[in-house]
Amino acid sequence: MTFLSSYYFFIRLPQEILIDLDMSTVYHSNTPIGEIVANDYRTASVFSSAGIDFCCGGKKSLGETCAEKGISVEDITAELTEATATPVSYAQNFKAWNLDFLCDYIVNTHHKYIMESLPELKFYTRKIAEVHGANHPELLKVAELFSQVDTELRQHLGHEEEDLFPAIKRMLANPNETDRGTIRSEIDRMHGEHDFAGGAMDTINEITNGYEVPADGCNTYQVAFRLLKEFEDDLHTHVHLENNILFPKAYTL
Repeated sequence: MTFLSSYYFFIRLPQEILIDLDMSTVYHSNTPIGEIVANDYRTASVFSSAGIDFCCGGKKSLGETCAEKGISVEDITAELTEATATPVSYAQNFKAWNLDFLCDYIVNTHHKYIMESLPELKFYTRKIAEVHGANHPELLKVAELFSQVDTELRQHLGHEEEDLFPAIKRMLANPNETDRGTIRSEIDRMHGEHDFAGGAMDTINEITNGYEVPADGCNTYQVAFRLLKEFEDDLHTHVHLENNILFPKAYTL
């Protein structure tokens, strides 16, 4: 077997670096999870499958996160390398997009999805709490939490579309201190709002055992949990694009 084998091998260096021998990808155990996903979004599926939060929890390092989850860093690194073995498509290379384009993408994709989903999910979570709450009291908490998410996200999206995103676009066209101050103050506040919404969905996931429908769950129960899972998955991507790509770049304008 030659040194330039087509297969990937991993070595551990003293600096706690995991590296594949063709040098296409280097993973440091102290690299934040969010940065890894920002560099190549295909890695998100690896972290999601492992139950690792790459959006609100994106500031934690690869090593720290694996230690908390009891997961082998080497195993995760192998999966990351497999997921990114081929060149990344520009359509997925969000980090390379212009900020004004990224703002519009977030609005037209994630904001639109949220605004269409909130009324339906608020109805379904209340409905199953009313019908099944006596036997499954966690549903009362689910309905309460999602109602809070509904209120928080409506306000949050409004601030992004009316204040933050326009300020970013103006700053790109004509840098000025007023918009710079708006951008930084809005981003500082929005991190907390992301933490709240993400934390609420994490709690819903936990108390429903990963959206597991019980044996006595009706069709509405099944639909509600399927939609909640889809909503949480979309929120992870949405928050990742902002926390790990848009906000850091906009903060330095």
